[in-house]
Order: sequence, then structure tokens, then C-alpha cells
Amino acid sequence: MKYLSVLLIAFLFYFKFSEAKLTAQQIINKAIVASGADKVGNSKIKFKFRNKEYIATRIKNGEFSLIRNQRNEKLGTISDILSNNGFRREINAQDSVVIDSLAKKYSSSVNSVHYFSVLPYGLNDKAVLKKLLPSAIIKGKEYYKIEVTFSENGGGEDFEDVFIYWIGKKDFLIDYLAYSYHTNGGGKRFRVLKEQCVINGIRFVDYHNYASITASNSLIDLDKAFEDNQLKKISEIVLDDIDVTILD
Repeated sequence: MKYLSVLLIAFLFYFKFSEAKLTAQQIINKAIVASGADKVGNSKIKFKFRNKEYIATRIKNGEFSLIRNQRNEKLGTISDILSNNGFRREINAQDSVVIDSLAKKYSSSVNSVHYFSVLPYGLNDKAVLKKLLPSAIIKGKEYYKIEVTFSENGGGEDFEDVFIYWIGKKDFLIDYLAYSYHTNGGGKRFRVLKEQCVINGIRFVDYHNYASITASNSLIDLDKAFEDNQLKKISEIVLDDIDVTILD
């Protein structure tokens, strides 16, 4: 019996030691599987966000099409389409000429919504750089804390943006995320899980969206600022009418 107790203690010690030694890459890999994001790369996903329809088709061979459809009273249906072939805009299913500066703006906007909708999918892209930060506790739950930055080569227009993800140590799900951005004057945001659902094995999350009351709050410490009531809620990120088809 005493021998078994020693083995049990040794096993628990080994388990805790192994858990503590997970790398940022291993944590992200587990988060992708836990959320079903490993299925996203071979799927067709539709949803509505702020009165616009979004359609994402991703195929195993790397082909993708990210679409945003919206109605305009004067012009009709406007479709912004981002794919392996670049960006294009259609108005009532007819190609429309868009100047480069606006094309970049529309492309970034379409990509951003689709990117956030299926996190942590995309966090293993070649341009993604991951760093394990000290663990955190938010509202009594333990989290791994991962910083994500992007290399300039392949990181897109917003490669200077910085993200931080809080990933549950037991369930490997993202409940909180923060990011700094440089477009439109720049800023920092902190998102808090509002609701979640699983559709065809893929987890989707709605968020409360917060901004810092004071500019002195650093991105890395926004979790502490949140618990200290130093953030203000500015919006909600809610996906409606989600439909998922896993492709053969």
C-alpha cells in the first residue's frame, strides 16, 4: 500500500511537471483540437454579423474563398470576395472596379471577421510566431497565456498587430483574447466569452468587447485590468444564423 502511494505521488508529480512544460506550440495544437478548429480547413461556414452575411469556403488543398455580402439601397447586393487570387468586388454579381487603397481596406475588413470567427484556426499559419507567457488566473480559472505576433513576410497588411490568448489549462478553450492594432489610429481590445455553441463539431464564440479606460494599461496586463474594473464595454461580437458543412 505504501509502495502504491509513492507511485501515485510520483505519477501526480510527473503529470504536473509535464503539464507545466507544455510549449506554446503544443498548447495551440491542443486548443485547435479541443475547439474543433482542425475541421475548419475543409468546410463551408456561413453566418451573419452586424446585418452582413459571411461565407467561408476552405478546402484541404489550401484553396479558400472568404465572402461578405451586404445590401445597399442604391446599388443592390455588394459582394466582397477574398481568395487565393486576391480581392475583388461584385455589385449585383457583376465585377466592379475598386481602387487599390479601398481594396486593401475592404480585404482587411473581410479577413478580420472571418479570422476571428473560427479561432484558434489560423494560429498555425507559417507567419505566426508564438510565445508562452506566465500563466494567469481569471475569475478563479487557470489559463495558459500565449502571445502571438506575425513575421513581416506572409503576415499580411496588419503584421504588426499583437494578440494574446488565454487558454484554459484543463479544457484548452479560449475564453479571453486581447489584441493591439494600428489601423484607424490604433488601440487595444479585450474580448470576454459571452456565449458559445458547437455546430458540426466546431466551437463558435460570442464576445463582450472591452477597451481600456486608460492608455497606461499594457496589452499583456489587460486581464488584470479587466478584473480590476479598469476596462469599459464598448460592443458585443455576436454571430447569428451559423451554418456549417464539413466538406468531403
